[in-house]
Amino acid sequence: MSAALRDLVVGQALGPIERAPITTRQLVEYAGASLDFNRIHYDDPFARAGGHPSVIAHGMLSMAFLGQLAASLTGGPGPIRELKARFRAVAYPGDVLRVSGVVKAVRAAGPAVVVELELTAKRADGTVLLDGSATLAG
Repeated sequence: MSAALRDLVVGQALGPIERAPITTRQLVEYAGASLDFNRIHYDDPFARAGGHPSVIAHGMLSMAFLGQLAASLTGGPGPIRELKARFRAVAYPGDVLRVSGVVKAVRAAGPAVVVELELTAKRADGTVLLDGSATLAG
């Protein structure tokens, strides 16, 4: 049984972790890593034509920040068994994201422990970008 997971308690607050402001360069690098080359992520005139004030961050980049918080509980992503998110709003270059969560359940599963998390990513102004959940086991 993972000591880090075993030590978590229901209702325990997680984070927040604050991500540095999103940059257009970060979006181009993420596009290369994810193979998501939708122009809305790097072509400012194209994004503006779609009604946005600038290019938008990949939703999956914001979701990765939820995974980062979950992985920080055990020192790596290995114990993450499931990660879900519902996208509520978009992030733009310059946005600072704050990721937080709460432990919803901790239960024994044989010699291991299973932990359920509720996770949220918000802009600095409090706008919820996505909310989600994670299941960890170890």
